[in-house]
Amino acid sequence: MLERLNQVNDVPVLAVEDPAFAPYGRIVTGYDFSALTTYMERETYIPESGNIYIPSVPEMEEESVAALVKSRLYGEMDIQIGYCNGRNTTYNGFEYHKGSEINIAVTDFMLVLGHSWLIRDNTYQVEDAKVFFVKKGTAIEMYQTTLHLSPCRVTDMGFKDIVILPKGTNTPLGDRREDVEAEGKLLLQKNKWVIAHPEREPLIRQGAFPGLLGENKELYY
Repeated sequence: MLERLNQVNDVPVLAVEDPAFAPYGRIVTGYDFSALTTYMERETYIPESGNIYIPSVPEMEEESVAALVKSRLYGEMDIQIGYCNGRNTTYNGFEYHKGSEINIAVTDFMLVLGHSWLIRDNTYQVEDAKVFFVKKGTAIEMYQTTLHLSPCRVTDMGFKDIVILPKGTNTPLGDRREDVEAEGKLLLQKNKWVIAHPEREPLIRQGAFPGLLGENKELYY
């Protein structure tokens, strides 16, 4: 799979096992996520077009592994467990959170990642991003300095991804005060700062800042 992805794309596609992934995150081991992946396989669907994102799924949060993740991975901070399923193939933009994000690959997919410290005046250059392949069954932690957005599919069927975040992330803001710093222009939802590509109209209509500079690249498979 990885060899084919590199043959059909004009940017390198690296495995998350590659040392180049280290500044962005790490592979999570030792946790049994099988109950979560079973739920995803049985109870969730991949839309015919676009993506579907559900921040919090009570049935997944009631599984015993959720308490372990809260206790050990998040140091007893409240968490939410949801998912993102879809058919995305383009960069579209980047988001970041104040706190790590855990992704569990229910299917194979690619992630386009960047570093928040390369943001300049609320803009980010497309060419500074790297693409990583995440194999089915792999769990990763992405650090809070890692820019990311939706996974990109590697088959016609699309992708399924379990997403674990600090509780409340990616839900509507309750307080829209005047910005204190420039970063405030990127705040789109609770604990969700977004830089969108100007061509990604759905994000722009939601209020995302159009600061992703360069070609809105498409990844092939």
